Amino acid sequence: MTVTKTPAACLIGWPAAHSRSPLIHHYWLRTLGIEGGYVIEAVPPEDLRDFVLRLSLRGFVGANVTIPHKEDVLALSTPDARAKAVGAANTLWFADGELRSTNTDVEGFIGNLDAAAPGWDEAEEALVLGAGGSSRAVVFGLLERGIKRIHLVNRTIARAETLAGQFGSNVHPMTWDAVNDVLPRAKILANTTSLGMHGQPALDIDVARLPEAAVVADLVYVPLVTPLLAAAKARGLKTADGLGMLLYQAVRGFELWFGQRPQVTAELRALVEADLTKT
Repeated sequence: MTVTKTPAACLIGWPAAHSRSPLIHHYWLRTLGIEGGYVIEAVPPEDLRDFVLRLSLRGFVGANVTIPHKEDVLALSTPDARAKAVGAANTLWFADGELRSTNTDVEGFIGNLDAAAPGWDEAEEALVLGAGGSSRAVVFGLLERGIKRIHLVNRTIARAETLAGQFGSNVHPMTWDAVNDVLPRAKILANTTSLGMHGQPALDIDVARLPEAAVVADLVYVPLVTPLLAAAKARGLKTADGLGMLLYQAVRGFELWFGQRPQVTAELRALVEADLTKT
C-alpha cells in the first residue's frame, strides 16, 4: 500500500478493478496546476478499518470508496445526510481533523441531468428502474430537487418496498409488469439497473409510451449509448448518459481534497470516452 509524499487521494476497493477515476483526477490536477496525485488502493475487507483510520498518516487527503466497502466506511467516518440517506459513502475527506463521508453519486446524477436537460426538474413524476445502491442515490437526488412522485420498479418488489419505506410517501414501489401504465405520465425515466450493459440482458422498455417532453437517463456507460438511450434519441427525447454521471460525481470529491472546484469539459469527456472505447 502506498505512502504518499505529496497530497493525494485514492480509490479504495477490493478487488481494485480498472477505474477511470485516476484518469479524471489526474486531468484536473494537471489542468489546474495542482501538485498532487490519485492512486488505486486494493484493500481487502479485513484491512479496511486499519487503512481508513491511517489514511492521513499515509499522506492521503481523502478517498473514493467502491465495492465492497461503501457501506462499511460509514461506521469509520462521520457521514453527512446524503451518505446516511443513501446508506453508503463513496467519498471520504478531512474537515477540522475529522474524517467525514458523503455520497457524490447524488450530485453526479443531478449534475448530469442539469447539464444534459436543463429544466428537467419541472417534472412532477419520475420512473426509476432498480432498487440497488445507485437507485438510492437517484431517488434521494430527485426528492431533493422537488419531484413529487417517484415510481420505483424492481423485479423483487420487497426490495423496492424497503427502499420506498426509507424515503417516504412520495416514493411508490411497483412491480415490473406495471411499467407500461406509468410510462405515459413519467417525465423522467432513470435506469439504475445493469440491464443494457455490455454482456447483460437488454432492457425491455417501450420509450414510445413516454411523454414528448420526457428525459431519459441511463447510469450504464458501457456501451456509451445504450439501446435505451438510442431509442430515446431516435424519438427526439433528451438523454443523460452514464459517462456524464461518472464525471459529475467526481467534481465535489476533487474540490474537497484539493481546494479547487474542477469543471467537466468536452475535452475531459473525450479523454475518458476514448479510454472507454479502447479495444
